[in-house]
Amino acid sequence: MEAKKTPKADLSKKTGMFLNLGLMVSVGLVLFAFEYKSYDDGLLKDLGSIDDDFEELLDIPITEQPPPPPPPIEQPEIKEIPDEVEIEEKIEVNFDVDVQEETVIKEVVIEEAPVEEKADEIFDVVENMPTPPGGMEGWNKYLSKNLKYPTQARRMGIEGTVYVVFVVNTDGSIQDVDILRGIGGGCDGEAMRVVRNAPAWEPGRQRGRPVRVKMRLPIRFKLS
Repeated sequence: MEAKKTPKADLSKKTGMFLNLGLMVSVGLVLFAFEYKSYDDGLLKDLGSIDDDFEELLDIPITEQPPPPPPPIEQPEIKEIPDEVEIEEKIEVNFDVDVQEETVIKEVVIEEAPVEEKADEIFDVVENMPTPPGGMEGWNKYLSKNLKYPTQARRMGIEGTVYVVFVVNTDGSIQDVDILRGIGGGCDGEAMRVVRNAPAWEPGRQRGRPVRVKMRLPIRFKLS
């Protein structure tokens, strides 16, 4: 005879409900365990006041570290060398020239190179200066005879010395007559005229050869 359970006593239908209910209880217990806090009810201890002397601290200046000293300089070692050192060297001299006693060596004479003189060169000073015919005495006679006092200079009372410059050629003729310093009043032109018309001079000579020479002569004009 089979026994049948009543529908009210069948608990298999409520298995899901009990499962969910158990899960909820388990989760709740876990959350409660994590959130539970305990507090210490002990009295706070009075540590008292601590005396400090922070205000009494002195300001300590920052000390500067000096730079490290430079490394010592090593002086080169100077070795003394004796003043007298004998150096022996073998010098071999090989003369291939056969010199006989009868060989006569001619003395070499160095002659001065001749000075080349240009034909058109004009000298200021030479060994023998040009001279007028009869010397300076003949030149003064020529001037006193041919020099005429200009009327304008006589009227204006002009007197003085005119310096004439001219060139005496190699043949004694006179050219390039000019005034170095004049006094005016017609005296300058008269002095140039007299010099141009003068007879040929004795030409100047350098090393025995006639050369062109520049002359400078004074001609004096004086009222009597």
